Amino acid sequence: MQTIQVHDKKFIPYITAEEINSEVRSIADRLSTDYAESKPLFIAILNGSFIFAADVFRALRIPAEICFIKLASYKGTKSTGEVITSIGLDADVFGRDVIIIEDIIDTGKTLNQFLPQLEHQQPKSMKICALLHKKECTVFPIHIDYLGFTIPDRFVVGYGLDYDGYGRNLNGIYQLEEQ
Repeated sequence: MQTIQVHDKKFIPYITAEEINSEVRSIADRLSTDYAESKPLFIAILNGSFIFAADVFRALRIPAEICFIKLASYKGTKSTGEVITSIGLDADVFGRDVIIIEDIIDTGKTLNQFLPQLEHQQPKSMKICALLHKKECTVFPIHIDYLGFTIPDRFVVGYGLDYDGYGRNLNGIYQLEEQ
């Protein structure tokens, strides 16, 4: 991995594709074991989680279903503080084991606003699966059941994460270079 530029910002290598792939397999193994007697419903939160969700889903060894919802709270490199739903949930979650897949959890505001809506639909259980967690940024405590990596409060791109729409297609994860 080498330094890259996305728009006007430079990013340095942070987590390699190999490290991500290893963690994805580990998470999928745990999920396959934990839900061996169930047919869980995965809810992937767009846009950022689509690559992580696809890789986890392909690595599962159990029957499962996946759907997508679009929730957004970022503009550029900063959280807007507002959560916008632009694509809603179209699957019935009543009585189902539900696993929510997120790319990154920082303040926790997005899930803090979404989880009560989901609980209202009475799933059998709800778990959170996230690739990244910025623990020091968490304002709304969210319990993450399946976590890839805890990272510092640095802006990152790659593996589905973007900077104003670009950088999602990078195999690894890059962090914003200090200036």
